[in-house]
Amino acid sequence: MPRLKIIGGGLAGSEAAWQAALLGMPVTLHEMRPTKQTGAHRTGGLAELVCSNSLRAAAVENAVGLLKEEMAAFGSLIVEAARASAVPAGGALAVDRDIFSQHVESRLAAHPLIEVRREEVTSIDPDEVSLIACGPLASESLAAALAELCGVSQLHYYDAASPIVSADSIDFSKTYEASRYGKGGGADYLNIPLDREQYVTLVHDLVEGEKHEPHGFELDATVGKVPFFEACLPVEEMARRGEDTLRFGPLKPVGLDDPHTGRRPYAVVQLRRENATGTAFNLVGFQTRLTWPAQKNAFGKLPGLENAEWLRLGVMHRNTFVDAPRVIGPRLSLVRAPNVFLAGQVTGCEGYVEAAATGIVAAVNAVRRMRGTDTLFAPPPQTAHGALLAYLRDQTSPDFQPQNVTFAYIAALESPIRDRRERRKALAERSLGIVRGMADELAAERASAVAAVEQSGAAAVGQAAPAR
Repeated sequence: MPRLKIIGGGLAGSEAAWQAALLGMPVTLHEMRPTKQTGAHRTGGLAELVCSNSLRAAAVENAVGLLKEEMAAFGSLIVEAARASAVPAGGALAVDRDIFSQHVESRLAAHPLIEVRREEVTSIDPDEVSLIACGPLASESLAAALAELCGVSQLHYYDAASPIVSADSIDFSKTYEASRYGKGGGADYLNIPLDREQYVTLVHDLVEGEKHEPHGFELDATVGKVPFFEACLPVEEMARRGEDTLRFGPLKPVGLDDPHTGRRPYAVVQLRRENATGTAFNLVGFQTRLTWPAQKNAFGKLPGLENAEWLRLGVMHRNTFVDAPRVIGPRLSLVRAPNVFLAGQVTGCEGYVEAAATGIVAAVNAVRRMRGTDTLFAPPPQTAHGALLAYLRDQTSPDFQPQNVTFAYIAALESPIRDRRERRKALAERSLGIVRGMADELAAERASAVAAVEQSGAAAVGQAAPAR
């Protein structure tokens, strides 16, 4: 029986393998780690979260929250794992990243139709149905093979990981627990209040601190500088854009009054739990390319972090994605190589949840291609999945850049609602109604496919029996 080849064991590849197996399709999932590591991963675990441990907003009034609910309706392994490994994070879904990865890996390993191979794949056969989910950290050889199939130059942008500090090295007397406006449990974040002098010192250290110099091949040749992704800027780049940029951005104190003084601080540095036990915290919004000594100098001046034990300091790495609107079709397969499907951040979607969501769409379409039917699986633009796909197909701009899922790409309501919250509730209700109907149809397809696989397996055993 043929097997679907999936390259990449990140969130998208793991989700794709799971979805294909649910459809009764044998899968070989190729992951090069730990045999060959990337510049950002630290383990060989499947679905390792490299940057933040947050899958962002949980409420359906937020586009990514709605996307998660849709994924759950489709039987998403990633959403299942995230909810099973959740840590307190206010209105967000944050996870213990080790428990999360272990959950995904154990579920995949236990499925009889999924084989995991720890090996690097360096070439792509355009005649073989395969699913590329190499993520934003593809090896040079695989990236080159993908670029050749696309027929265009590949694009690159930069992402960064925030520092993580050991909880037992924090001076909690200089901090306070609170979620902005009391969302979630009301005390899901650890907050470091800054007065103006402390804030200005931090901005100075970020701007003047030594940075890792990019290699020549990492620069955008047209402008001669690093092509940062605007939604995930290094904290020092934000600081460089103006003294007040940070305190009106990730360090904004609104909704976080200091209970020690009863007043709003000048700025607030937030720390979020990194694991379920609360033994580690990450600095929210502090992705950086500062050198490690410069990070220790700048962050060690923050109140409560004078004696911090850094479990991980920030790192900077190059990400890779394709020019999706011009090289990917509606099935998430390449226009020039229709048997090659793409999923994850390599498509140009941004975010853990978005990456996994494309894994669902690509897997279903790849399985259908293998079975000789091209019936399109593509949630419509009235859904969050459809909004994500619409952006990947939008050729309006000649300069395609990664983007998170947004309500901007969800089709408008027939009867407009002025109140934004109520409008988004109505959009979410409509979306989930559509997706649940699609999920029922997909469940029937899965049941039929699995029954056929079981029947063919029984027939094969019956044919082989006389020879024993």
